[in-house]
Amino acid sequence: MKFMDTKSIDLQLLEALQTDASLSNQALAERFGLSPPTSMRRVRRLKEAGWFERQVVILDAKKAGPLLTAVIEISLDRQDAESLDAFEARIAADDEVQQCYRVSPGPDFVLIVVVRDMPAYQALAQRLFTADANVRNVKAFFSIRRAKFSTRIPLPLSPLEASSDVPSSRS
Repeated sequence: MKFMDTKSIDLQLLEALQTDASLSNQALAERFGLSPPTSMRRVRRLKEAGWFERQVVILDAKKAGPLLTAVIEISLDRQDAESLDAFEARIAADDEVQQCYRVSPGPDFVLIVVVRDMPAYQALAQRLFTADANVRNVKAFFSIRRAKFSTRIPLPLSPLEASSDVPSSRS
């Protein structure tokens, strides 16, 4: 019986699912030389271990019609933990904000927002920035073309680098 490095197989499964989460259990099993029940158990174990944040369909933005994407730098007057947390919570609750990063050094936050058009951006800016007395500076950059978009995150290069959260049983 040939020994298979279980962490390596799990990392390969994760990599394949990052590229195409619609792969059937049968397709995954065939790709990695596993039986379908073993493949299903491994994927279920990875999901239960918290490796899947969520499963979504990524829509083709061109089909939605013209959209305006902005990368926005935000600086606040007060950077105490309570002020930063309050701003972050308000921003994260807004559907047009796709990504929110607390950064250092430089601005306090960098946001990625997608809106229908410039009037929608102006409404967002009024709602989230202008109306907030703690917002000191807003610098927006508007995308003229998206050259790359990916949701893939890099996984460890080898099983030795893998998190202990990757199940290590041989089934």
